[in-house]
Amino acid sequence: MWTEITRPKYEREGQRYASDLTDAEWALIAPHMPAAKRLGRPRGTELRAVVDAILYLARTGCQWRMLPKDFPPFTTVQGYFYDWRDDSLFEKINFELLLQTRQVAGREASPSAGVIDSQSVKTTESGGPRGYDAAKKVKGRKRHIVTDTCGLLVGAAVHPADIQDRDGAVLVIEAVHQLFPWLRRLFADSVYNGASLHQALAKFGNWTVEIVKRPLTRRAFNCCHGDGSSNEPSLGSIETAASQRISRRRSRAPKRGSTLPRCSCSPGD
Repeated sequence: MWTEITRPKYEREGQRYASDLTDAEWALIAPHMPAAKRLGRPRGTELRAVVDAILYLARTGCQWRMLPKDFPPFTTVQGYFYDWRDDSLFEKINFELLLQTRQVAGREASPSAGVIDSQSVKTTESGGPRGYDAAKKVKGRKRHIVTDTCGLLVGAAVHPADIQDRDGAVLVIEAVHQLFPWLRRLFADSVYNGASLHQALAKFGNWTVEIVKRPLTRRAFNCCHGDGSSNEPSLGSIETAASQRISRRRSRAPKRGSTLPRCSCSPGD
């Protein structure tokens, strides 16, 4: 949430690109970067510039060859990225920063409860496995994440979108259960309900999956309800107040000279 304190903290007015690291952010990441090799040619590329280039690619989604010329050559950035990916450097940095952030907030370093969810995204026709998510009507991949109760990323897994959430949850738990041995409780939506998920998680320990239902914070109002109809969404409806407003804006406006039907409701209704 943007406040008077958080907005100046995260604004990027003085940065070259909005994805560039600030000095304070680089000070946290720099101790975790790999040291230069003792043998071979001395390192001639600044690692901060490489990290900024990777963040620029992640933010814009551009191709490697479209990397701006003020970054190191894209082949150099690509080589560092593949080495760090294979060495799980990004996961290690996220793990260390997660522990530090929780300790600064006065919490235990290792979380004991988390929130799990997934999102299906479209992908291009080339590169990597993909599938079709019939529920979301999306052909691509699904990213499965687990966060702690503060919203900090605990772990993630990427798989084809045709894998059900109950099966994908096992993949992300398998990736994080050894790093966070105290994590044994998950909050999830109704998609993860069922005995199959509990049976699959049993091999990782005694897990508790609590299904959280989203409360209706805003109810639609129907003036003319004499016919028994109502615009109020049911508990199983996914229609939100925002989509209702969009539907009303898209509805056809009355023609000039026409009159709207008079409401038969009394003022007390």
